[in-house]
Amino acid sequence: MTLGAYLLRLMSWRVLAALAVLMGILQIIDLLEVTTSILDRKLGALGVGYYALLRAPRLFEQAAPLAVLAGSLFAFAKLAGDSAVTAMRSTGISAYRITLMAVPTVLVVALAQLAVGMVVAPHTDEVLSVWWQASAPKDPTKIVDPVTFRVGNEIVVAVPRDPDGRSLENVTIYRRDPAGRLVERTSAKTAIYNGVRWQLVEPTFETLGTASVSQGAARVMDWTQDLRPGDVRALAMGQTLVTPAEASRALAGGLSVRPRTFYDTQLQRAWAAPIACLVMLLLSAPAALANFRGGGATLLVQCLAAGLLFLVFDGAFTALGENGAAPPILAAWAAPAMFGALGVTALLYLEG
Repeated sequence: MTLGAYLLRLMSWRVLAALAVLMGILQIIDLLEVTTSILDRKLGALGVGYYALLRAPRLFEQAAPLAVLAGSLFAFAKLAGDSAVTAMRSTGISAYRITLMAVPTVLVVALAQLAVGMVVAPHTDEVLSVWWQASAPKDPTKIVDPVTFRVGNEIVVAVPRDPDGRSLENVTIYRRDPAGRLVERTSAKTAIYNGVRWQLVEPTFETLGTASVSQGAARVMDWTQDLRPGDVRALAMGQTLVTPAEASRALAGGLSVRPRTFYDTQLQRAWAAPIACLVMLLLSAPAALANFRGGGATLLVQCLAAGLLFLVFDGAFTALGENGAAPPILAAWAAPAMFGALGVTALLYLEG
């Protein structure tokens, strides 16, 4: 077995083991919150398993960077503890080359995270939403609170009572001009999705002029194509996750419930998130040079602390971008750039 194959196998098994453990922990925590609701809906053990399967892609996204950090630390610590790194360096193999040999494993995890976040997770989220709404107990007397959202320049207040998301009740639409001024208010008892667009049933509207208000009514009126039944289901469930496709649609005039900066940041984050795996590798690489006979365990703790601190900074920058306090591109890429540079600097310093 070549040295590259040995390091690749060592890294792969430890990253996969860490990923399995972390996903298991996250899955248990998630199921503790929803198992009672699943059993109350008479879905049984199969329902619990189906829910866990549909939630697995999102949990993979959360666990991937930490799994790379933990798996890399374990792999590099074993090499350092067995004096394998010392032997390799005596033959002219540098710490940089050792780190590069570990890149293929991390790159596979990063690409898998990107594919899951862009393709798999949005699909499973949609399936989970439909299944969860379909299994909800039917209670006609249940009070459903109205929701407020935007579609293009329109602000909408409506009650999403239909579990399929194909109708809205007590709809009020406030239309604005490009400057944000109110120009028309439309009210309808019901809005129905006909498969192509939404239609307002028996709407009444009030149009604001420069010095007057004109009123009107209709039996049926076309409304919008930018709102989808899946959007309505997500509003009814209070979902907070936003996929890249949903963020793009919101920026193009589709459903939005948050500021534009939030969706800009989410788009940038979709591409920046997998880079966290490579950053974690760089932050853990100095552990390969640890000397356990001379207090090398401290270096492992420092590498672990740097990885956890990266997650804190990454979350803080993201929050700043979502609220408009920082440019979206800076919010998404600042922490990976800073901590990636930190990892490279530490490796350069230790390699001497």
